[in-house]
Amino acid sequence: MYVKDVMVQNQVGLHARPATFFIQKANEFKSSIWIEKEERRVNAKSLLGILSLGIVGGTAIRIIADGSDEQSAVDALVELVESGFSEDSR
Repeated sequence: MYVKDVMVQNQVGLHARPATFFIQKANEFKSSIWIEKEERRVNAKSLLGILSLGIVGGTAIRIIADGSDEQSAVDALVELVESGFSEDSR
């Protein structure tokens, strides 16, 4: 199991569009991946799960993966979150 904490950078947080980018990235990996906010943990490959967390900008989340490619999965997802989902380039 590999775990990293990251701060959501973009102002609107993980609403539908960035959550979709997050899920697409998560689905590139074989590992089981979860997002944790406070005490709640959801499947990082589930749009409804991610949206149910209500993650807004400035929220700290934990990304957890377990499987053969767990470290590369977590690192790629942390990088995506830290980039602000490239929303600044619109």
